[in-house]
Amino acid sequence: MDFERVEKLIQLMQRYELGELQVKDEEFEFSARRGEKAQPIVVAAPVVAAPPAAPVPATTPVPAAPNSKEITSPLVGTFYRAPAPDQAPYKEVGDHVGPDDVICIVEAMKVMNEIKAGCSGTLRKVLLENASPVEYGQPLFEVEVG
Repeated sequence: MDFERVEKLIQLMQRYELGELQVKDEEFEFSARRGEKAQPIVVAAPVVAAPPAAPVPATTPVPAAPNSKEITSPLVGTFYRAPAPDQAPYKEVGDHVGPDDVICIVEAMKVMNEIKAGCSGTLRKVLLENASPVEYGQPLFEVEVG
């Protein structure tokens, strides 16, 4: 077991305040999570590399209405509907949005990134709960264009 490598990975988690880290290569696998509840650190013995599996989509996308557009996340982070916890959301379902209207924030590495609608229309659906983790390209809102 490579304790130096494990120690460096834990230091990396602390330095960048990561909540979870997973590393895997042909000879080494490391997975750690930290948070409110104590989580065990798991270090596995070397594993034999298996041939790469074909990618499988996590979910089957549901087609949007013909006159609607999905607004997607431009980065990985945490989705927030309001500028601060004690403030109202930027936009509510039924509100009109313009291309330059800020509709949410995606926090990435302690940086608050304002996300603009990018289109004009009526906000029809909010697709995530507030303070949810979000992936690059993940749909955030559905807007009825027009």
